[in-house]
Amino acid sequence: MAAPPGSGPPENARRPRRAPSTNGTHGYPAVPIEDYALIGDCHSAALVSREGSIDWLCWPRFDSPACFAALVGTPDNGRWRIAPVAPARIRRQYRPGTLILETIFETQDGSVALIDFMTATDGTSSVVRIVEGRSGKVDMHLDLVLRFDYGSAIPWVTRLQHGTGLRAIAGPDVVLLHSGVHLRGHHFTTVSEFTVAEGQRIPFTLTHGMSHRADPAMPDANVALDKVTATWSAWSSRCTTQGEWREVVQRSLLTLKALTYDPTGGIVAAPTTSLPEQLGGPRNWDYRFCWLRDATFTLLALMHAGYQDEAQAWGAWLRRSVAGTPSQVQTLYGLAGERWLMEWEVPWLAGYGGARPVRIGNAASAQLQLDVYGELMDAFYQEMQFGLARPSASWDIQRALISHLGEIWDQPDESIWEVRGGSRHFTFSKAMAWVAMDRVIRGAEQFNLPGKLDEWRALRQRIHDSVCREGYNEQKQSFVQYYGGDTLDASLLLLPMVGFLPPNDPRIKGTVAAIQRDLTIDGLVLRYRTHEGVDGLPAGEGVFLACSFWLADNLILQGRHREARALFMRLLGLCNDVGLLAEEYDPRTKRQLGNFPQAFSHLALINTALNLHNHGPAHRRRHA
Repeated sequence: MAAPPGSGPPENARRPRRAPSTNGTHGYPAVPIEDYALIGDCHSAALVSREGSIDWLCWPRFDSPACFAALVGTPDNGRWRIAPVAPARIRRQYRPGTLILETIFETQDGSVALIDFMTATDGTSSVVRIVEGRSGKVDMHLDLVLRFDYGSAIPWVTRLQHGTGLRAIAGPDVVLLHSGVHLRGHHFTTVSEFTVAEGQRIPFTLTHGMSHRADPAMPDANVALDKVTATWSAWSSRCTTQGEWREVVQRSLLTLKALTYDPTGGIVAAPTTSLPEQLGGPRNWDYRFCWLRDATFTLLALMHAGYQDEAQAWGAWLRRSVAGTPSQVQTLYGLAGERWLMEWEVPWLAGYGGARPVRIGNAASAQLQLDVYGELMDAFYQEMQFGLARPSASWDIQRALISHLGEIWDQPDESIWEVRGGSRHFTFSKAMAWVAMDRVIRGAEQFNLPGKLDEWRALRQRIHDSVCREGYNEQKQSFVQYYGGDTLDASLLLLPMVGFLPPNDPRIKGTVAAIQRDLTIDGLVLRYRTHEGVDGLPAGEGVFLACSFWLADNLILQGRHREARALFMRLLGLCNDVGLLAEEYDPRTKRQLGNFPQAFSHLALINTALNLHNHGPAHRRRHA
């Protein structure tokens, strides 16, 4: 982005086919994933580095093309950095009970705070950055590179009429920057040098709009700060969780709220795409969608923490998204329930630390994953139990889903982990088919709803017998990943938590022991051993944080509270300095891995904290 000296055509009017790149594929050192923080407005979200650079932002929705894509490319693919010119000591924090980020830079000449947040008003979204002098005088530098369409499109830039900022347009998008400092163009970027003194505030507002409409109104930064503070504080104060982990639970709940698309109630798995599960490797996926596998975890976490409205909105999103022919139920959907999530690769982005490809969309949406039927039916059942929906509200949908599941439960599928190495008879998938049958039977019995109870009970028993016979390995004294195999899978830790068998059943205790023995690194749990080739990808990934929390849940259910607490505290120690978790963690390099922040990890954290207080979701769910 280049700011011209006047309001005429910018210096970059002759646009190249792609944004220029000066760093090469591997020349830009990747900021550690754990060095990012999240800001958001329940429509989209941005990642802010410790150095004050916004390296990822999609507008106007979580799943829209990015206008800042340096996270999976280079600075030439878009970023917005504000930081001192001189070296600085850096510390940061969220303001209590909010998603307002404060980054404190301390230099030899003074200290300055960078206050970052997002706000949505009247259908438009804004990033607000306030530079606040805390002591002395600090020389600052601003570097803004706007690149639409995932870092490929250089916008046409003009000055705003009153000289207080810039207007950038490319295709359907327009972005307005309001600034109190002088801006100038330099090599396809906008830069500024300015000084902030103690007690001085310099605001910057970046607002997105649609180019075919009138320019969006830009909020007053200070008014917006007060409003956003009040809104987040009021929301977080509704948290009913008490005890020693209230703050970490509240932070995870705030993260989940930030990942919620407010217009529909859908919750994205993460706000990012293609952050690698293996540094430098191809395990890079787009997580800016809503997964059915999260359904019951989400519902129970929200309800146990006091967020009934959000739980109702999530349940309504589930019903709308899966409505239709049962054979077309997907594993994941778009923010409003969209089904066409075609996966493609972005050739011009270098990838996070060179990890390619960068993927947009997710082909797992077309896979068969039997476990989602269990998740759906459990979520619908829990809704009825909590009184979130009338028992009859989704009953016709449930009966149709169960009828279809009865026809396909014995087919191979791609599992909860969305493997790409071919379908198999995965043990956990079959167990979740049992959950689906169990919950529909309980719903019919408890709420006097019509159904084929004798047929359903017979099928429930048949599935249970199948799992115990084909999915259990006597030699290993453990349930195994797929029928007839001898490999382990951490999803099997959920068997006692969904009520398939009691937690002290010898087969469950054997499974937990086997996973602790053969599927852990430094006490943290892998999903499965990737070198065995079941997922069709090169071997290697980190431990899966949600699975590690599930191990703690099993220890709780077995009465091993001291071990469970120790593991939980260990996992809390993996949160970054502002309380955020990615999907995975590498104990060897001590790096967070995968898309960030990850809803699945934070859901697991919330639920384990509640389970440790002996009133959590694991206790409720297994006694469904």
